[in-house]
Amino acid sequence: MPQSPTTITDEIGIALGNLADAAAAPFTPTLRLGVTGLSRAGKTIFITALIHNLLTGGRLPGFAALTEGRFIGARLAEHPDAGIPRFAYEQHLAALTGKDPHWPDSTRKISQLRLTLKFQSKRWVSGMFGPTVLNLDIVDYPGEWLLDLPLLSLSFAEWSEQALKRAALPHSQAEAAAFLSEIAQTDSSKEATDVDAERLATAFTDYLRRSREDGRALSTLPPGRFLLPGDLEGSPALTFAPLPPSVGPVRSSSLYAMLERRYEAYKAIVVRPFFRDHFARLDRQVVLVDTLRALNAGPAAVADLETALTDILSCFRQGDNNPITRLVARRIDRILFAATKADHIHSSSHDRLEAVMNRLVADAARKARFAGAETRSMAIAAIRATRESVIEEAGEKHEVIVGTPQAGEVLDGRTYDGKTEIALFPGDLPEHPDSLFEDGRPVALNFLRFQPPQRLEKNAEGNVVLPHIRFDRALDYLIGDWLR
Repeated sequence: MPQSPTTITDEIGIALGNLADAAAAPFTPTLRLGVTGLSRAGKTIFITALIHNLLTGGRLPGFAALTEGRFIGARLAEHPDAGIPRFAYEQHLAALTGKDPHWPDSTRKISQLRLTLKFQSKRWVSGMFGPTVLNLDIVDYPGEWLLDLPLLSLSFAEWSEQALKRAALPHSQAEAAAFLSEIAQTDSSKEATDVDAERLATAFTDYLRRSREDGRALSTLPPGRFLLPGDLEGSPALTFAPLPPSVGPVRSSSLYAMLERRYEAYKAIVVRPFFRDHFARLDRQVVLVDTLRALNAGPAAVADLETALTDILSCFRQGDNNPITRLVARRIDRILFAATKADHIHSSSHDRLEAVMNRLVADAARKARFAGAETRSMAIAAIRATRESVIEEAGEKHEVIVGTPQAGEVLDGRTYDGKTEIALFPGDLPEHPDSLFEDGRPVALNFLRFQPPQRLEKNAEGNVVLPHIRFDRALDYLIGDWLR
């Protein structure tokens, strides 16, 4: 029987948290934007670009409040929750714009940052009283944590069954072989020992880690904290693994019972507090997806990504918000599915990338709309690392992207040094995305990671301008209606 993701105590805590938010700034509304994505999807880059563009009035022709001259400006503000780390905006921007530009470190823990936005409202009543102020709270958290939310509705037996089925699939054999061998040699009915629990947990973690590598790019493999343990590394709550069904009654002293208790402890100590204190209090959500990486890894990775997105989005508290209900029960009323790294393919394929994204989230998007939430898919690059060009070869013209591959990237037997700029034909995405799922045919992409732009323009005020692809449209969709 599926378990409820929240208890009555959780719901009371969520309501009290929302009331506390309202009391902290009674005359200034607050919009809480959650930013997440699966591994290497570009969460840190997205948030850094969002903050920088709002602070400096970047080149955002699709951001209506700015182009209409109503956006007055933004400033960094102290976040009211002193117990949550602040998003390291200044350090990340320095990494991108310093003498040796490089991509900042990826998200490894939850962080927040508050921007106070000032604008002139188009609404007659609001406009009469001068500029309007809005607090924008940006909540950043690892996508691996998002993968854990479905566990709240699964018992240990149900999760074990799912995990072991995935491990036994043909495309998982290489990564899961050592772990499955350990399971086969384990009698889960014997007396529990920490040595056995640690042995199984280590084998399971190794399997999870190998499954996330570039050649596999699998996504639906919780628990997420096994790969980002932080202060919990080595704790009993992170020392368990899935087991086959127990034969006969389960003794409380057995290995099966020990791992079941630790699984429940993981949900109670790690997953439920994250859902209650952070995830359930969001108004908007952007889900960043490295779709190209999955396409490059093959059909199994694409199908796995579809399953991951569907499972994750089923945990979102979706629905329409109004000023009264937001006081106690926030709902995510807009979700943006963003296929990142659109600069890694030519613009002629951007519409196809969006079509693939739409296909991946079709089921989840339908459920969100039924619940009253809006959804949209876009192909974006929060910071554009390449430019486009045309080259001629043997009398034929080819549309290419031009950029500097990161050091260690390999293509056609050549390893790049991180300094050499190249022109690359990245390949074409299929015209009909259903072929990726129905035929299972791999997509022939020349996929490389590129260095961030090495030479950036500055605006009249001397602020760095970050080039992008459709980032202005993404920003307008996420917060534009609040700035009217």
